[in-house]
Amino acid sequence: MKLIFKIIRIFAIVYAALFAVFYFDLDGKLLYYVYEPLMCKHYDNIEGRRNIVEIPYDMKEDIYD
Repeated sequence: MKLIFKIIRIFAIVYAALFAVFYFDLDGKLLYYVYEPLMCKHYDNIEGRRNIVEIPYDMKEDIYD
């Protein structure tokens, strides 16, 4: 019986923690304020990336024949 109450208590704590995370949108805030700036900084510092916009677009003539 003591083991069952211990398991129920653990599940209640996990449920309360998950409820708080999703109720206050803590996962979205973590992504917006922590993860996204780190990824922007990382990808902005990568050297040797070519600019896709500056590459000329050449159409092949024989596609529509």
